[in-house]
Amino acid sequence: MKIRKFAGWAVFAAAGTLLSACGGSDPNPVARATVYGQVVGVDDSTASGTYYWKGIPFAKPPVGTLRWKAPVEPAAWGVRNTQNFGNACIQNDRVYGPGANNTYDATIGTTLNTPVGSEDCLTLNIWRPANDAKDLPVILFLYGGSNISGYTADPVYDGANLAKAANAVVVTANYRVGVFGFFNLPQLKTGTNANDDSGNFAILDNIQALKFIQNNIGNFGGNKNNVTVMGQSAGAINVWALVASPQTAGLFHRAAPLSGGISLASNLPNGALATLSPASTYQAQGNALLNNLLIADGKATDTTSAQTYVATQTNAQIADYMRAKDANTILTTIFTKGPNSSGPIPEGTVVPVDPIAAMAAGNYRKVPILASNTSEEGKLFQSLFAALPPSHKPGFIISDATRFALMMNYKPDAAPTVTLSDLIDAAYLPIDTPTTGYNAAAAYFTNNFFAPSRDNALNTLVANQQNVWFYQFNWAQEPAPWNDVYGAAHAFDLPFIFGNFGPSLFSNVANSTANKPGRLALSKAMMDSIAAFAKNGDPNNASLGVTWQPWPKKLIFDASQTQAQITTQ
Repeated sequence: MKIRKFAGWAVFAAAGTLLSACGGSDPNPVARATVYGQVVGVDDSTASGTYYWKGIPFAKPPVGTLRWKAPVEPAAWGVRNTQNFGNACIQNDRVYGPGANNTYDATIGTTLNTPVGSEDCLTLNIWRPANDAKDLPVILFLYGGSNISGYTADPVYDGANLAKAANAVVVTANYRVGVFGFFNLPQLKTGTNANDDSGNFAILDNIQALKFIQNNIGNFGGNKNNVTVMGQSAGAINVWALVASPQTAGLFHRAAPLSGGISLASNLPNGALATLSPASTYQAQGNALLNNLLIADGKATDTTSAQTYVATQTNAQIADYMRAKDANTILTTIFTKGPNSSGPIPEGTVVPVDPIAAMAAGNYRKVPILASNTSEEGKLFQSLFAALPPSHKPGFIISDATRFALMMNYKPDAAPTVTLSDLIDAAYLPIDTPTTGYNAAAAYFTNNFFAPSRDNALNTLVANQQNVWFYQFNWAQEPAPWNDVYGAAHAFDLPFIFGNFGPSLFSNVANSTANKPGRLALSKAMMDSIAAFAKNGDPNNASLGVTWQPWPKKLIFDASQTQAQITTQ
């Protein structure tokens, strides 16, 4: 009897602990319920004024038979510690990638162009103010990286400062990238599941994260009926895909695509560069990867014999072959053989065949839109200068590894240790030379890639709705010579949006003591605008000092070294 009584009390005590964690007399503020089980995060109220949960699974690992399939609900758990970021999704490392340790550190420079991360990566992270407030606006952020790289553990995406400043619940979610996120191979299509057959696994990951929010965010103090989906660069392209997708009804209520578009070449003026490729382009890439793998395995000697071999196999046999291939082998083959472009596949089930046409016809999520660009987007794409007509060189004369090490160890408050000629090819100097200078080359990408898709999407929307706003980020106050090298480049608005100025990729070349007052003031105004938009569907707020009119009007975010300078155009 004594043993039974002791056991009974032990069970009662354990139950009491769990009840306490779920809201009993002594609640644990970071123990929260999900439909899959309890998660226990971190009380960071002293340091950041937030609670956070990291690495929460929102789908099963897409491995084995689940590779190149739509995400599947995760298995239930009992109590799960969610105090650390989940794995980055597997990718060939770039200067924007996760390195060997899933964070910004020196290993990024030593793992460039090699596989990093894991296929077991579908997790999300949540930050909220460290209080008891409920029904807070929710912001889901999708990272950039050309849809071939990116990860939520990048320090610039830490959601604590934005959650506190915006009085919101901030969520960041991993999604599959590159060939694992977007893959159009006919032999993988079974005809039994349209989502599986779509090839748009990354967009389906984004949708699954939104479904997790709908089913669980109330337990974290968020309002499932007030969700903003925000993304930058490739993340913005994916946001546009979600806006146009027929599968996203009721999943979000505002959208903020920052520096991205979703236009096919047929939507744009002659000479403009498209932000979306047709499904046929991605099918050609899928076939090329299959052929290259077969050649590497000795099953074929060239493309023709690879195609002959494929014709002897059933679709199921080819699908099994592809799913059995080591992920690192696939990425190495892509790096050595190409092609490496990636993005939403306009196949008609998950993403419309022509998203702009769908929006023009009113077949989209008619939610408030906050879009943006930086004024010098092209200055981040120096490696692409070689593609400029008629013939050009890459913009930089140093490798990515050298550039990464230089930026990581730079002292922004010291006298400059490099000059423009140490970094930029002489063919582009002086930088302000008309037509041939560095600024002109960068402007080509800004004006022919970013601007046409922006105008195409926003002009299409305003024919159906008025609540469309646009900002341009002009800040270029980095210490010399980086103010000329990068200036208001692509992605340089991200630290201002999240209130995170380091350590991160560009922090040491961008953020000096001298420019701190101005950039902090500008960051506050930008976070206040995101907060207003997330709460009300309108970014206007008192910190701007001006009235922000809908598109085609623009708000200009800029600052001097000492103060914000916000104007309208």
